[in-house]
Amino acid sequence: MADTSSTAPASNDIESATTPHVKRASRAAELIGRGWLNTGGAELSLESLRGKIVVLDFWTFCCINCLHVLDELRPLEEKYGDALVVVGVHSPKFDHERDPEALAAAVERYGVEHPVLDDPDLRTWDAYAARAWPTLVVIDPEGYVVSSMAGEGHAEALDRIIAQLVEQHERAGTLRREGNPYIAPAAAETTLRFPGKALALPGGGFLVSDSARHRLVELACDRETVVRVIGGGERGRADGPAEVAAFSEPQGMCLLPDEVARQVGYDLVVADTVNHLLRGINLAQGSVVTVAGTGDQWRADNAASGALNVDLSSPWDVAWYDWRVIIAMAGIHQLWWFDPREGTAGVYAGTTVESLRDGELDQVWMAQPSGLAVDGDRLWIADSETSALRFIEAGQMRTAVGQGLFDFGHVDGPAAEALLQHPLGVAVLASGKIAVADTYNRALRCFDPTTNEVSTLAEGLAEPSDIVEVDDQLVVVESASHRLSAVETSESTVSGQRHRLTRKATSVAPGLLRLEVLFTPAPGQKLDDSFGPPVKVTVTSDPPHLLAAGAGDSTQLGREIRLAPGVDSGVLQVVAQAATCDAEAEFPACHLTRQDWGVPIEVHDGAASVLELTLRG
Repeated sequence: MADTSSTAPASNDIESATTPHVKRASRAAELIGRGWLNTGGAELSLESLRGKIVVLDFWTFCCINCLHVLDELRPLEEKYGDALVVVGVHSPKFDHERDPEALAAAVERYGVEHPVLDDPDLRTWDAYAARAWPTLVVIDPEGYVVSSMAGEGHAEALDRIIAQLVEQHERAGTLRREGNPYIAPAAAETTLRFPGKALALPGGGFLVSDSARHRLVELACDRETVVRVIGGGERGRADGPAEVAAFSEPQGMCLLPDEVARQVGYDLVVADTVNHLLRGINLAQGSVVTVAGTGDQWRADNAASGALNVDLSSPWDVAWYDWRVIIAMAGIHQLWWFDPREGTAGVYAGTTVESLRDGELDQVWMAQPSGLAVDGDRLWIADSETSALRFIEAGQMRTAVGQGLFDFGHVDGPAAEALLQHPLGVAVLASGKIAVADTYNRALRCFDPTTNEVSTLAEGLAEPSDIVEVDDQLVVVESASHRLSAVETSESTVSGQRHRLTRKATSVAPGLLRLEVLFTPAPGQKLDDSFGPPVKVTVTSDPPHLLAAGAGDSTQLGREIRLAPGVDSGVLQVVAQAATCDAEAEFPACHLTRQDWGVPIEVHDGAASVLELTLRG
């Protein structure tokens, strides 16, 4: 995700794993925001958390990397119990995310079981000089910052740091284990809970991914009567009969062609998102089998391979296209393919760079593709973080609607000027038009490929996330209302607000600029060159002509880039990853730390000639 701050966090010194002491950096800033969630109405402060190890998780609920970090933190919260308090600091990107009701829904939707500070004005974000979503800050029991890290993949590092802090502060008598500020909200009673996607079944009715309850629910044609449930309803991972099977926040589904289904023994494929798996469903039996993924999250480049041997990353939707299942791999901003007959899988489109760029499939950039639909030779894509509608045809990707990571709104008219806001679903209508679940605008939008115009079909929906057309009726998954709704449409032209995410720019000197990605391996780890260079840093820019030299890939954490003369502002896009392994273990585990930054810069004489980004400090 993108940077919104002009100053880097201070570099912090974490000692080696053999030293039972973690150094302090500075006093932690107070936690200031609009209010608190998951505390029973109590206002928390650093003083009230004194004696606890505190991990601040700066997140925004649109961000897939932030959702990954929530999953990484859960085992640590369980392991360290009342010695550790995770505080989510919600610092929003999209306008919709500033809505306190939308935030409360997201906290429940994603199973956040720790206090959350609502920080819509980014006051705490700025106080900690956060640059990217997600950012993690560790505070010791005496209120000092001891570590900061950007991106995901820090679970092992956090585990080691927290263990050292527990040992150090128990010995000093400064660790307070009693009390926990988290108070769970009351459980809700609805048939569905934050459903994600829906599928019209051949025999009538709908199959719905009941995402927050970790199951699939078959509804009758009335969209209310439950016919059957597939999955036990608790977060987990298990194959088998319907009542035994377990999912973790499943999302998209697609039916296989009859001849393929007969060959492989299952009828449809489900994106089991948080398990990082694809699951096959035999509809007659209701049984579930894993068909792709190891269950581990993707951390490094994968070539095409046996589908059960490759790591996936938050598959969000699936569609049958080009005689394969195409996967919207939201977690790494790519499309993948899965061949159920051969049992193989691999990359279909995208480079893992999070941005918007069209062209040849192996060169395009995407940002959390989350919805897929097929129209003959075209594959339509809801590319959520760029607020874009895109399509693939004849081996090329093109953008129909959308302008980039930081431009969004509700504007109809010519497609080149129209704006969406974080769409999650797309459908091809019988009319040939393309319907878009414009999630954060709470609207159903329409793109007409023949006129190249965008219009609005319905407004006031509750976070629509998918669309199904049945007998000329549009059925919308209203995720935040926990239902499937038949929507009466009335095409109109809306000229609403245009938003461009405004971020504090970093002042840099013209000409030569030294870029440094700061990375220290976690205690007990070392850089791992077993499979090639352990570091990869990719630099691009918006506009492209901002950089006169220094763009592209490098295997060094630091490099010199040259800013083009006459260009006084722009965004540096930096993707950094570092591979590490355990330093002294007999069977060392491998780890990959990764983060994307979008750093807005302004060029001024006399400004700094060095730009530092902290991956882990």
